[in-house]
Amino acid sequence: MDTIHLIGYTGALIVGLILGLIGGGGSILTVPLLVYLLGYNPVMATAYSLFVVGATSLVGTYQKHKKGLVDFKIGLAFSFPSFLAVYLSRMYLVPNIPDILFSFNKFMLTKEMGIMIFFALIMVLAAISMIRKAKIQEDKKHKQAYYYTFIQGLAIGTVTGLIGAGGGFLYIPALVLWANLPMKKAVGTSLIIITINSLIGFLGDIQNLKIEWVFLLIFTFISIIGILIGVYLSKFISGEKLKKSFGIFTLIMAIYIIYKEIN
Repeated sequence: MDTIHLIGYTGALIVGLILGLIGGGGSILTVPLLVYLLGYNPVMATAYSLFVVGATSLVGTYQKHKKGLVDFKIGLAFSFPSFLAVYLSRMYLVPNIPDILFSFNKFMLTKEMGIMIFFALIMVLAAISMIRKAKIQEDKKHKQAYYYTFIQGLAIGTVTGLIGAGGGFLYIPALVLWANLPMKKAVGTSLIIITINSLIGFLGDIQNLKIEWVFLLIFTFISIIGILIGVYLSKFISGEKLKKSFGIFTLIMAIYIIYKEIN
């Protein structure tokens, strides 16, 4: 095993640990790891991230289901417009983004730069949501129409497809605010949405990309080991403090990505 792949597999274990400890953030580490350390282009990295996050979230869904914290009815209802948007964006939108998005004098914004900068901006939003304590008020008297959920699912799914992220930091508030789920059940339910979206989104990539299956499956397997260890360790570590610390780390990473891409 060469040094590059050893670094990648070590990173996979860390990705799983983070997912197990705080229930999100896998793609925040996976995409930069694949791009900057392993040398994959952003399109391939976001595709691999979808598979890794989808597979590890599937394990997380099973664990949450055993505790009665997954509402499959709401999760599947929200998944339909989301996975539709993810699949279509990976199958048609991402491959057809122009190689040159914008140019001015000597500055040129390429497709790969655009994806990474957009990813970094989403990371900023994720970081803010992790750093501050969310004060989400649940309104049990209100239940929104399904067409609102459909539109929201399409929007979040498109973002998920573009950046190759699980999107947990977007789905959890949506499930609490729009589907009126308690916070713990929203976290568990988001995992089934993330699993479906990520894996179906990845199917849209298989037809456009040459997948290095041996590396991807080993990377994913190690991530799953990491999530199992992380879930166990979460019993002894304050999730709130860990989430805030990871949020700060995410913000630093986002700033670094933007700086690296524009220089």
